[in-house]
Amino acid sequence: MIHNPILRGFNPDASAIRVGDDYYIATSTFEWFPGVTIHHSKDLANWRPLTRVLTRTSQLDLVGVPSSGGIWAPSLSYDNGTYYLCFTNVVGRKGVYKDLHNYVVTAPSIEGPWSEPIYLNASGFDHFLFHDADGRKYLFNMQWDFRKGKNRFAGIIMQEYDPSEQKLIGPVKLVAQGTDIGVTEGPMVYRKDGYYYLLVAEGGTGINHAATLLRSRSVDGPYEVDPEYPIMTTKGHPAHPLQKAGHGSLIETQNGEWYMVHICSRQLPDGSGLSPLGRETAIQRMEWTEDGWLRLASGGRLPELQVAAPSLPMHPFAQEPERDDFDGTELNVHWHTLRTPADPSWLSLTERSGYLRLRGRESLYSLHRQSMAARRVQSFRCEVETCVEFEPSNFNQMAGLVLYYDDQDHYYLRISHDEELGKHLALMISDQGQSDQLTSVDVNGCQRIYMKATFDMDKVRFSYSLDGSDWKGIGPDLYTGLLADEYKNKLSFTGAFAGVCVQDLNGTKLHADFDYFTYREFN
Repeated sequence: MIHNPILRGFNPDASAIRVGDDYYIATSTFEWFPGVTIHHSKDLANWRPLTRVLTRTSQLDLVGVPSSGGIWAPSLSYDNGTYYLCFTNVVGRKGVYKDLHNYVVTAPSIEGPWSEPIYLNASGFDHFLFHDADGRKYLFNMQWDFRKGKNRFAGIIMQEYDPSEQKLIGPVKLVAQGTDIGVTEGPMVYRKDGYYYLLVAEGGTGINHAATLLRSRSVDGPYEVDPEYPIMTTKGHPAHPLQKAGHGSLIETQNGEWYMVHICSRQLPDGSGLSPLGRETAIQRMEWTEDGWLRLASGGRLPELQVAAPSLPMHPFAQEPERDDFDGTELNVHWHTLRTPADPSWLSLTERSGYLRLRGRESLYSLHRQSMAARRVQSFRCEVETCVEFEPSNFNQMAGLVLYYDDQDHYYLRISHDEELGKHLALMISDQGQSDQLTSVDVNGCQRIYMKATFDMDKVRFSYSLDGSDWKGIGPDLYTGLLADEYKNKLSFTGAFAGVCVQDLNGTKLHADFDYFTYREFN
């Protein structure tokens, strides 16, 4: 059996393909760098993060993008020896407008090297490149309409793409407007038995999310709607363990079995409806009906927590170590930095062997150049731990352990210095942009300070140690829900990260050294 979710923690908008015996899923990364994570499997049950696509600022510039902007819904495809990755960079999302730019990059191997981006359009997000049997290629995307009284999600449009010219050509055509569920987006196109199938996301990416199928005999429509739409949704089932089910992507195995990967979300058990782990990726076994429509193999429209695996040999991957001792020369695939790449001007794994050195830059509220390295939180019950050496001489210099949702909402256990306390350890909270210091502890004369955060469902607790064995709690139990998409009804799309960071608001780039970082999950 396959146990859902298959990609736990913030891993939304899955786009899946099979090439030979290998399966790949691309997921959104929003404001985190590098952009777009590629996950790999041999059996659809066991997955590992393999690589990232957008690793250079020439491919992706995230400086200044808003929180929950940046990379939206990448789409992965393969044709005639070349991998294609379409991605949107959302640089503005205020008011009625969506300021965005759509690109495609290519590579001869899933692990690269990936090309410089080719600019496509800016008419809407969630674009998908379809490779037809005759060699022609077509770009599909949702169309955004900001005008008053109009449907903002104004249907799915398509235009031909010329790979030799590296640009879109010919007329733009509206091919589908979706159903009465509304919020039609996330188009993905497949060809089977003489039909072109258009799989779309509907209902918005919250609790009304759904996956709907349409089909046509011609690539440019008209597309008829599945008479029993949607294929899948958890709308109206608030107790279901996989909420927000929608935004699907189809895979056919070597043996002709069909599966759909899709967004899902696991909520805190406190009845809040909050999902600090973010939108995750699950998988469902699918079946085709005699009249050519797609259905969940389990029946009905609700996703399953456990799904029958395909007829493929199981291929588990080696279990990854809980502790990262920073012994390599580059951060491993789990780490991301915020908006800017990890370059030697502010991050180094070689200046002090066995340590991650970060040089302080801007504040945790900055949308530009923070010095932060972090990884996804993937379980409701887990623990993160680090040890830091840092010698601040001013209140503008800070370093420590951060639990980060975005610039407005985060928890921060940090070392700093002021005129009265000298060197001290303080627990900070930012709640919807309102900052507060909850408590502080004198650590004058302490060279190494150990820090820990423990998640237990809806609570998170911080603690510290001066020797790595005698731990003391600091501050009260805090609410995990602050690190969720829907906290206080904000419209955001990422998930909780845990990591390390340094700030030097004097501009002198004072550094901190982190000895290790541990991420440990509990049953």
